[in-house]
Amino acid sequence: MRAIVAGLGIQGRKRLAIAGADAVSTVDPIVPGADFRRLEDVPLTRYDAALVCTPDEAKIELLMYLLENGKHVLVEKPLLADETATLERLRATAERRGVVCYTAYNHRFEPHFVRMKQAIESGALGAVYLCRMFYGNGTARDVRNSPWRDRGAGVLPDLGSHLLDTAIFWFGRLGSAFEVWSADRFENRAFDHLAFGARGTPVLEMEISLLSWRNHFTCDVYGERGSAHIESLCKWGPSTFIRRMRVFPSGRPPEESVTLVGTDPTWAAEYEHFQQLCANGGGNTATDITLNDVLKDLARQALGRR
Repeated sequence: MRAIVAGLGIQGRKRLAIAGADAVSTVDPIVPGADFRRLEDVPLTRYDAALVCTPDEAKIELLMYLLENGKHVLVEKPLLADETATLERLRATAERRGVVCYTAYNHRFEPHFVRMKQAIESGALGAVYLCRMFYGNGTARDVRNSPWRDRGAGVLPDLGSHLLDTAIFWFGRLGSAFEVWSADRFENRAFDHLAFGARGTPVLEMEISLLSWRNHFTCDVYGERGSAHIESLCKWGPSTFIRRMRVFPSGRPPEESVTLVGTDPTWAAEYEHFQQLCANGGGNTATDITLNDVLKDLARQALGRR
């Protein structure tokens, strides 16, 4: 598969490295050394797919151009639009042209996220009552210094989209309406800390922050037969998965634990998944539509708290 990389920021450089020999050209309006300044300048005969790693506001127009011209697309999360109909048009265009429109959520390929999904779907935890997640990094000052990131709902679309997508990955859907519990601007113009959730089945509790000076992720899933827990991501390792078996009527539970230490495997695994989609068909625009609706509502609530 011949691929181009559009946008040579942090994510674009990661995608370029993973694509390796598949990458035939790069596009960026300002980064020195890019092969082209505009996507439209790249000959359509040169490539089959595009890895789009641009700022959010540029994505929709670029994706429509690529899909209309019969190119497969991997685009960095989140894929957001003011109107749901815009994402519907992207999905319809991809289907009509027979190409893939895939939004990258690489945490689905974390080994412990896969283990959590298996624990939930196997019934080992029984009926799941509660899922609580925290995702924090220490990028507040980087975001504030960015010409495009410190705006709107801030941390919400960046990290909140990951947690919402993870809930869909594990539970298959987002059932109940979400509510913002707290929204703070401790250092930035836009929100750099939020807590939100939904009282569905299971109850979902989520917290996101740009003020966690040590990058960290935690998750606790509690069910009728036991619980499962994730401590950190592979990129911030060591990353640990723990499953505890409930003791009746109460008591210290037996537990099993797996700890991984190594490089982040998710980028290569996701690129392989994208290649398979390009060969066999697929995409995840339906998930984008769900996430877009939830994130828009949460942003409205958070911004309304001023």
